[in-house]
Amino acid sequence: MDVDAFVAAHRAQWDRLDALVRRRRVLSGAEVDELVALYQRTATHLSQLRSAGHDPALVARLSTTVARARAAAVGGAHVSTWQSVARFFAVSFPLAAYRIRWWWLATAAGSLALALVIGWWLARSPTAMTGLAGSPQRQAYYVNHEFRQYYSQYSGQSFGSEVWTHNSLLAAEMLISGIFLGLPTLALLLANALDIGSAGAVMITHGKGTEFFALILPHGMLELSSVFLAAAAGLRLGWCIIDPGPRPRGQALAEEGRAAITLALGLIAALLVSGSLEAFVTPSSLPTWARILIGAAVVTAFIGYVVGVGGRASRAGLSADIAEAPDVLPVTA
Repeated sequence: MDVDAFVAAHRAQWDRLDALVRRRRVLSGAEVDELVALYQRTATHLSQLRSAGHDPALVARLSTTVARARAAAVGGAHVSTWQSVARFFAVSFPLAAYRIRWWWLATAAGSLALALVIGWWLARSPTAMTGLAGSPQRQAYYVNHEFRQYYSQYSGQSFGSEVWTHNSLLAAEMLISGIFLGLPTLALLLANALDIGSAGAVMITHGKGTEFFALILPHGMLELSSVFLAAAAGLRLGWCIIDPGPRPRGQALAEEGRAAITLALGLIAALLVSGSLEAFVTPSSLPTWARILIGAAVVTAFIGYVVGVGGRASRAGLSADIAEAPDVLPVTA
């Protein structure tokens, strides 16, 4: 390589890139595109110079230029934080949830069916009920005192924060543990179904079925929908290791992992809402029908948001994945 000729041919591009980086906070849209293109070209030039093994001073200078340009290009010099947040809730999160809607539906249906079977079995088996829920005296105390007091024993703000934290950790655990072929996620779903089924069986067999549903439904519809969505993402993550489809396994795992992170961040907001319902609506003095109606309206809005906004983004061909320009451009040998 003739280094002098190479420098003469490309110096103007490098200088222009330096100028754009210095003005990165006031660039127009066209200038941002130009910055990204020049960054790619300069990174390619740097790669060529390193391969040739000439002029360490020039390599060092271009390395600094590329590093600064990368920070400006990848860091989104012209995209505000609020624009990023708006795109997350308008495209990324609902689209990621919409993509796994059938996994979500299957997870919810399977979990609720399992909880129903567990509850039915316990209600018909006093021995099993005693083994799982304790003695008849213990069950009576749970039914008459513990179940209702759980929702009102702390202040609303404190209780809401505790519930939000617990449910967020549970959802994250279900989601992240999917990488182990989905087996821990299935175990957590089983434990969740066992909790719901056993609590329902104890309450219903003691004549408190109405109270059970009156206290569970206002917040539980959104809470369980969010947990089932997290579990569905975890199971899909595990399944892509078993069957990545036409994608290389590493690529499939990376793509599903990024989608899982997107869902985890969005579910923090959904679980904040369900925690607020559990802290302020469930134990309130509102009539039972009003509390259930509020919970139904919120979960309907959430599902409608995913199906409507996510479906529209899917039909428009948008992507929920993280899009980043490649560092270098292809060159001919």
